[in-house]
This record gives sequence, structure tokens and C-alpha cells, in this order.
Amino acid sequence: MLLLEDEDDIARPVIALLERERYGVRWARTTDEARAALAEREPDVAILDVMVDHDDAGFELAEELRSVGYPGAILFLTARDSVSDRVRGLDLGGDDYLVKPFSLKELLARLRALVRRQAQTRRAVFERGPLRVAFDRREARWHGAVVALSEREFEILELLALYPDRAFSVDDLVERFFPDAASGRRVVRVYVSQLRRAIDPSVVATVPGGYRLGV
Repeated sequence: MLLLEDEDDIARPVIALLERERYGVRWARTTDEARAALAEREPDVAILDVMVDHDDAGFELAEELRSVGYPGAILFLTARDSVSDRVRGLDLGGDDYLVKPFSLKELLARLRALVRRQAQTRRAVFERGPLRVAFDRREARWHGAVVALSEREFEILELLALYPDRAFSVDDLVERFFPDAASGRRVVRVYVSQLRRAIDPSVVATVPGGYRLGV
């Protein structure tokens, strides 16, 4: 996730919360920093404060993102609570709008809903070769047979299936799933091995520095 927020006392609790929930977060204090982060990696969700560099900076960045085809979710955080501001944000391509001050629990619930909606929008079911992943039922099948996976194993498979042609570095996976693990890189390798044993050795391909879906 990308967080565009110039107030430390708001940004730091949000980042701490998201990292506890095992979301990777990139923090930008200005729209220029946000653009640099976006050029480096496209986030699944952009959380944008509206008034950063100037009063409409977040709105303008959202409009810019949509104009170049950004497919992720956009959630606005702002003290501007008028109906006209909400309508403007949504018309510019925002998916949700949360007024400051806000509850961290509500923010987390809204982000979860956006992430679920994105996964369902991309596809309710992913099928390639003998692999079938039903995101809504959180079920994986191999050659038609249901595969028993732990929640974390399914989450890793889900990520690979949502982006089947993208390679993820080991550090990407550590950041997303095991940010607090002292030996996160080793834990990633363990889970990848478990996925291969549970499904098939070919299901996860090793690439330089990381992994991608193998089928």
C-alpha cells in the first residue's frame, strides 16, 4: 500500500497498524515522493491525504493515476467533510473517502473491503493448467482435487495467482507476510516448500531473487 500523508502523528499509527496486519506500506510525505514510489512499484491500494502539498494535491494525484490506467483502489483521507468534496473525490476515481479524525479500526475494515473487492473484480476464480484457485471460497484445487492449505499458505498462493506473470522477491514476501519475523527470509522459503509439497513442486517457480507462479 502507498500512504500519502504529511502529518507524522497520523501516518505513524496507520503504518504501525497496517504492518501489524502484514500489509506492506510505503510512506510518502509529498506528491513527488508518492510519484517516485508509484514508479518503483504499483501498490494495490493508494491511501491519499487530499491536502498535502496544497489543498487539492490528493485529488490531483488520484486524477493523474486514473488517467494513466492505475487499476488499484484509492482511498482518500481528509479533514474536508463536505458532500461536494466527497462527490468530487469519488468522481475523480476514488473508491472510498474517510474523514479525519477517524478510527483506525474503521480504516482497517475499509481497506480490507477494498482489497477483497479488488480480488473479486480481477476474477472470482483463477484457473491455469491443473491449478484452480477460488478466491471467494479460499479454496485451491489441483487436477480437480481440493488441496488442504493453511491460511498463510493460501495467502501466498493467492498473491501469486492474482499476479500470475509477476515475480516477487523474497523481500517482497517477507514485507507482505512476515514483517516481524526475525528470520523472515527463511520463513518464506519454508512456506514455499510447504506449498510445493501440498500441491505440486511445479506450482511455485524459483526466479532470480524470488518466486512466481509456476503453472
